[in-house]
Amino acid sequence: MKKIYLLAYFILTAFTQTKAQQVIPLYNATIPGSKPAPADFKESTETGTDGVLRISKVTNPTLTVFTPAKANGTAVIICPGGGYGILAFDKEGTLVAKKFAELGVTAFVLKYRLPNDAIMVDKSLAPLQDALQAIYLVRKNAGVWGISPNKIGVMGFSAGGHLASSLSVHYNDMKIGNQENISLKPDFSVLIYPVISFGPYAHTGSVKNLLGDQPTPQQRRYFSSEMQVNGATPPTFLVHANNDGTVPVKNSLLYDEALARNKVPAEMHIYQEGGHGFGLYNRTTKEDWFESLKSWMQQNKWL
Repeated sequence: MKKIYLLAYFILTAFTQTKAQQVIPLYNATIPGSKPAPADFKESTETGTDGVLRISKVTNPTLTVFTPAKANGTAVIICPGGGYGILAFDKEGTLVAKKFAELGVTAFVLKYRLPNDAIMVDKSLAPLQDALQAIYLVRKNAGVWGISPNKIGVMGFSAGGHLASSLSVHYNDMKIGNQENISLKPDFSVLIYPVISFGPYAHTGSVKNLLGDQPTPQQRRYFSSEMQVNGATPPTFLVHANNDGTVPVKNSLLYDEALARNKVPAEMHIYQEGGHGFGLYNRTTKEDWFESLKSWMQQNKWL
């Protein structure tokens, strides 16, 4: 069974466009917390007038792997954003993965399940389960991709940033099968205009999609990542714009403040303008945040 499962890692799919890509299933059997999808519930992929590829109604989560020509041992799991309603899969996923591959970083774009009562027992847990499973698979099979087990990071944009931060603070919550007791803690986090707080500065759409119309105080606290930071939280790189009208910049500020209180290394880049959802390129500034991220990773010896 193990050999069959590992063999699935090397099956190229129609999604593949270059030799560097492969798509692997996140689970080899039962998807935790799932229930049978209604007949009319089908995954949807469409490209909007803005040219952004959006995926919705995900039932079978996957990792799309971008293998560099010469791997340097570092890996990053990328969580696209979309308010827990869709995934901006290319703009905040595959395009970013290609940039990492150019640096020698093995990149994994996570197509995670989007909260939906129709196919989930508890929709609030499914995205985090998928993130936990993603780092489990990457670390368990690090040797397959030439990855150092202690150089695996997580990255997220917007609501994907909330998922990445949730993994960074809830990595010990065993919501998946992990008989080997593999560490599910990311070695570093990269959060780009992230949803962090489910309190006063919350992105209401993300809260509603993940927790429903009437989340409990306990749910809000659990999913407010700034309240869950401690001294073991991974070092973090943050990017946000002051004029973000969708996810207030206070989200990044709260997380950075919590990291500072707990003496966790962090670097934050706050731009005067840029709004929300600028992806790789904030065209209102001459600074290239990805180049700044590259320098931060070099400084910390992940590059």
